[in-house]
Amino acid sequence: MPTRRHFLQTTTALAAAVTAAPWLWQSAQAAEPLLTRKIPRTGEALPVIGLGTSGNLDVDLNDAALAPLQEVLKALLDGGGTLIDTAPSYGNSERVAGELVRRAQARDKVFLATKISSTGRERGAAQLAASFRALQTERLDLVQVHNLQDTANQLALLREQQQAGKVRYVGVTHYREAALDDLLATLKKEKVDFVQFNYSVGEREAEKRLLPYCRDQGIAVLINRPFQRGNLLAGTRGKPLPPLAAELGATSWAQLLLKFILADPAVTAVIPATSNPRYMVDNLQAGRGRLPDARQREAIAGLFA
Repeated sequence: MPTRRHFLQTTTALAAAVTAAPWLWQSAQAAEPLLTRKIPRTGEALPVIGLGTSGNLDVDLNDAALAPLQEVLKALLDGGGTLIDTAPSYGNSERVAGELVRRAQARDKVFLATKISSTGRERGAAQLAASFRALQTERLDLVQVHNLQDTANQLALLREQQQAGKVRYVGVTHYREAALDDLLATLKKEKVDFVQFNYSVGEREAEKRLLPYCRDQGIAVLINRPFQRGNLLAGTRGKPLPPLAAELGATSWAQLLLKFILADPAVTAVIPATSNPRYMVDNLQAGRGRLPDARQREAIAGLFA
């Protein structure tokens, strides 16, 4: 049974040929469409696999550093993805994301999400203005209050921006499982379009109350840290894929982990971070084909117990 390493080795030649023959990559991914899910507030369809930018896009703005990341963006778009999630606190990631999109002339093809992580209206407004400049756009698809920092004040600011047509959707985020109760309390108090939090085979606390609440209340859900910063994948090194992978059309451990998350109907999209175009292709495959049923989900979880 192939591993992620084996799968990626088979795509090396394809990735190398992208520049010379872009249709090769595009046609390889177009055989089966990427699954989409509706944003509850509007019914807009959003592809279920996106691109996170924490760490992987924090590079200098020079051609050498940007070249491989340009291929990551190409892989995302050619594979049917649109969502790019970034934040001012991710170092240079906002500026890099904005430059990559500009160079690809892809602003109308991407769903740009960023965050606000300031205290006080004046600082929040200044940070948001800087995000517009960094991302080189006059309109952002989603802005989220990062880690519930000064939530009420920053959401008030974002709603004003939403009314002015500068921001399409607003939301809140956190990255720690210990903060899920605080997220739930915020969702019950504040009306938002999106919420982003950590959820994976190794962190399942969100299944108890948060995911069901989002499903019932019509709140779009973005999932970060699907691999627990790579720790889940590190534990699969040298291990063959189980027969279950073939049942789901998964060709890597990463795809199994992403399919586990996507099998929850409350999840709108997952945003694994990568700076490798081959990993981007691999991640996108998780959004195609069958998703696990309840029995298969528990079988996947059992592999990491």
